[in-house]
Amino acid sequence: MVVILTHRSNKDPEAMGAVKEFKPTDATTNPSLILGASKMEKYAPLMQEAVAYAKEHGAGKTPEQILELAMDRLFVVFGKEILKIIPGRVSTEVDAKLSFDTKASIDKALSLIDQYEKLGISKERVLIKLASTWEGIQAAKVLEAQHGVHCNMTLLFNFEQAVACAEANVTLISPFVGRIMDWYVKNTDKKKYDRRDDPGVKSVTRIYNYYKKHGYKTQVMAASFRNTEEIKGLMGCDLLTISPGLLQQLSQDDEAVPVALKSSDGHKAVTCYTLPARPVEP
Repeated sequence: MVVILTHRSNKDPEAMGAVKEFKPTDATTNPSLILGASKMEKYAPLMQEAVAYAKEHGAGKTPEQILELAMDRLFVVFGKEILKIIPGRVSTEVDAKLSFDTKASIDKALSLIDQYEKLGISKERVLIKLASTWEGIQAAKVLEAQHGVHCNMTLLFNFEQAVACAEANVTLISPFVGRIMDWYVKNTDKKKYDRRDDPGVKSVTRIYNYYKKHGYKTQVMAASFRNTEEIKGLMGCDLLTISPGLLQQLSQDDEAVPVALKSSDGHKAVTCYTLPARPVEP
């Protein structure tokens, strides 16, 4: 199992420090990380580089397009910095506004990869994060098959999305464990869950076993954890996205946690929820 470090809290913008402390194999960036880190003086040179890049390449473009150039560059230069301190890959997001536009998602992904490669970063060390909409999945299918670009499918809440991603031969998916649980807490009478009955854990377990049973190469990277119970309930998953705060809690936890997911169990039937097509408020 590989631990992926992510960061989703503006209260703790120093995620780069957490990367150095916990030494994950891979890492993922997101807008909240960029927002928090960009406010810190130590990262001012990266902001300046992004602005300079946008100005240099902004001739004839609208102010909105120039801002977009700057933001894309900022994601890339932060990704480059992260790759200096991890041995694996960094995930970089395509703008969520493009989630229902296949061509625009492909174009944006290729632009980000091009920027990485011009900075000396191989595309093999980059995962492009795309929303698991139908259009996003089709974009990933093209990127993987025609351009050799590895994709990380996010905003994934149900089994049907997971199957569509596997059929598209994407590199990995990031099912949102905690957000699935949030939906059940809000919309059902049950308000407390443990690792054995958490609906998010059950959803990922079902997906994982289905992938292994049918021989899909797409990896499952469980994400959006709300607590360490959910993490423990998915020990053995291909990859886990764990925030610095939860990694800190785990580092102080001495429980001997058994492996919950095994590839050899893929042939076994798994009883779990068939989740709604989409949580009301993901």
